[in-house]
Amino acid sequence: MSNKALVNLNTGLEDAESVTVALLVAVAAAEAGRETRMFLTKEAVRLATGGVAVGTAPASGPSLPDLLQRYADADGRLLVCPVCFNARDLDEEALLDNAQITGTGPLWEWIGDDDVTTFGY
Repeated sequence: MSNKALVNLNTGLEDAESVTVALLVAVAAAEAGRETRMFLTKEAVRLATGGVAVGTAPASGPSLPDLLQRYADADGRLLVCPVCFNARDLDEEALLDNAQITGTGPLWEWIGDDDVTTFGY
């Protein structure tokens, strides 16, 4: 069994249900003790900045701020695509504490020769 989990998310709040499902999967992996990373691309990069991931989707689900906090508390990391982040002219100072701008090279270094369970949303 893999000790690492990678969740690739390329959608933002325009598809809040996909964001919720991706966070639920990442939270479950991190809280189970797996070394977990979310690679945020396209509109998802906005979620790595403070005050963006707000609300609840679906209405009966957990709130996005709560999921992000649980993920951070379980040592989950947000890896933010630099090309996507810069294309949206976002402020690096607004990044969440567990977020870092990093490209695919460091992502592959993290993966290394290990088995990784992956999910894409």
